[in-house]
Amino acid sequence: MFNAKLIAIVFGLTFVVVGLLGFVENPIASESGFFQANWAHNLVHLITGAIFLGALKYPGQERAFVLYSGYFYGLVALLGFIWPGDMLLGFIHINEADRWLHLVLAVVIVTAGMLATPTQAGLKAEYN
Repeated sequence: MFNAKLIAIVFGLTFVVVGLLGFVENPIASESGFFQANWAHNLVHLITGAIFLGALKYPGQERAFVLYSGYFYGLVALLGFIWPGDMLLGFIHINEADRWLHLVLAVVIVTAGMLATPTQAGLKAEYN
């Protein structure tokens, strides 16, 4: 099993890399990529990565950060499916691939959080 700290690091770094990648024209995640992302969408990825990595400042709470981030992506997926058009909230560009990816991310992140073993600090906090 993986501990919550490792999961937060992996997701955090992944979101930061994807957020930065979106600012460079490429076929995967950019204005004209398979996952169409504008500056606001890229900024959301960077903020999400920072939140995952910020969890490391709160030993023992990484699992909660992972779970809440997964719930957030569930909300993003739901909004993406019900929001009309391709500009979520009027300024975040999404397409059909993004909508499904957000749903998959929500499931994967929540599942990872639920299966994560607590970090050492989390174990100490539970028994003190």
